[in-house]
Amino acid sequence: MHKILFTIITFSIFFAIACNSPFIPKKKGYEKMYFTNHAYQVFNEAGYPYSFEYPVYAQIEHKVNYFGDNAQTKGWININLPAYNATVFVSYRPIFPHQFDTLVKDAYTFANNHNSKANSIEDSVFTTEAGIHGVFFHISGEVATNYQFFLTDSTHHFFRGALYFDTTPNEDSLAPANAFIFKDLTHLVNTFRWK
Repeated sequence: MHKILFTIITFSIFFAIACNSPFIPKKKGYEKMYFTNHAYQVFNEAGYPYSFEYPVYAQIEHKVNYFGDNAQTKGWININLPAYNATVFVSYRPIFPHQFDTLVKDAYTFANNHNSKANSIEDSVFTTEAGIHGVFFHISGEVATNYQFFLTDSTHHFFRGALYFDTTPNEDSLAPANAFIFKDLTHLVNTFRWK
């Protein structure tokens, strides 16, 4: 009898204590992201065989290492977007004889490396008003990069870019930032010129 009474009193005390804690609802969405107005500046530096416009809230990083190879002299740059924890990694290659097909194949391979996580990969061939030819890849799903592209004149120059966020891939939470930066990438491509 005493054990039953002791058990009932103990549970009553735990129940009373547990019920006094305040209720904190779980958030139903992601933190709101705040975006600035789109505004651009020109990248047209000596030693680089191209020029384009990029966002004023971005920073160009010239010293780029790729597997220990200092690519600074090869026209490689990073376009950092610190407010969005994102970077557009840019590589440039001069086209040597019989190398164009290999560079295009490599660009498609880089995009297709995301097949295991991607819901879809759409590639669209385009030519800008300035006569710049290229392919834009839109990769949907929980992937490391949703946007990749390359630009070329098919004979001398090959320029490739890929947008990466420094965070765990989550298509839903990154959707607003991806949509915002996509406009910047589109502007970069449309203002791109070979020197």
